[in-house]
Amino acid sequence: MIEVKGITQSYSHEVDVLKDVNLTVRENSVTALVGANGAGKSTLLSVIANLIPAKKGSVFLNGENIRNIKIDETAKKIAFLKQSQQLDIRIPVRDLVEFGRFPHCKGKLKKEDHQKVSEAIDYMDLSDIAHKYLDEISGGQRQRAFIAMILAQDTPYIFLDEPLNNLDIKYSVEMMKIVRQLVRELKKTIVVVLHDINFASAYADYIIAMKDGQIYSEGSTEEIIRPDVLNPVFDHNFNITQRNGKNVCLYFN
Repeated sequence: MIEVKGITQSYSHEVDVLKDVNLTVRENSVTALVGANGAGKSTLLSVIANLIPAKKGSVFLNGENIRNIKIDETAKKIAFLKQSQQLDIRIPVRDLVEFGRFPHCKGKLKKEDHQKVSEAIDYMDLSDIAHKYLDEISGGQRQRAFIAMILAQDTPYIFLDEPLNNLDIKYSVEMMKIVRQLVRELKKTIVVVLHDINFASAYADYIIAMKDGQIYSEGSTEEIIRPDVLNPVFDHNFNITQRNGKNVCLYFN
């Protein structure tokens, strides 16, 4: 279980990016963080994963303050895929996926590590291109390779910071289907930052809407994908309809 209590974070002494945030991450589900640019979504994700320290407040992982847990041990519980993945080296897909085993083996892969890598590659349907370099494959395939890397990390919690960035509709849909599959088949708990409200509505179990560094509202997709919630969060008048039992935002009147 992950509990966030009274988290405040700032990048200067004057402006708080997060302000007294409290939440409990829903287990075995997809939780989407939504909100306008600068709402604090990515910062909150990084604080929860202990990638940046909180100014105030605490994050508890299975009842223990995450600041008291060794980094390698945290990395065995929480996998974090950043908004953009910048690599200065040219590597094959399999080598990338092997990076996911670092918290477990410190780079000295044993039989179990190689097995986890192969399982992740197979699961993400990358076996045919595992030998190819990242710059030789499509953007969608690269994103699947990074997901395979965090699957090899073998953590119960997966944090994805805007995983649909620079993906077209086809690969965005494919990526969110994979996210749902990870929860359904592998019982993962996933928190994902999304910009597209309709992707959150279609694929998330629970949505946290943020505004000005605070949680404005949280609940099921039906409770959040409503004009009275989204209009003030995004400073926009939403036209919402229903399709196949899901609330959908129309971006025109």
